[in-house]
Amino acid sequence: MAVPILKQGDILVAVIQSALPDQDLIRLRDDLAERIGQLRTRGVIIDVTALDVLDSFATRTIRGIAYTAKLRGANAVIVGIQPDVALAMVQLGLTLDGVDTALDFEEGVLLLREIGERGRRHAD
Repeated sequence: MAVPILKQGDILVAVIQSALPDQDLIRLRDDLAERIGQLRTRGVIIDVTALDVLDSFATRTIRGIAYTAKLRGANAVIVGIQPDVALAMVQLGLTLDGVDTALDFEEGVLLLREIGERGRRHAD
C-alpha cells in the first residue's frame, strides 16, 4: 500500500496508516527524496501515529528518510510515536539518533518552523 504524500505549504506530510511491507517503506523513502527536490520542500513530517510497532527495518528506514531529507535540503520530523512503541524501541535498542521527533502533527509543524528560523538566524 503506497503512503500518500501531501503538500502543505513548504512541508510534505506522509501519514503511515498501517504497518508497511519493506518495499513500501523503500518506495516512501524514494518518493520523498524525489519530491523534496521537485517541490522545493523545506520540511517533511512523517506521521506514525497509527503504528503500534516499529521494527528494526522500519526504524532504520525512517531514520534514513530523515537523513536523506536533510541531504536534499529539508528538515524532517517524525510525529506520533505511541508510548508503547517508544518503550519497545528503547527496550530493543532501536534509536532515531539525530532525528527530530514531536508528539503530534501540530507540534511537528511548530518544530519545523523553529528549526527553519534557527537556520535563518544562523545564516545571518
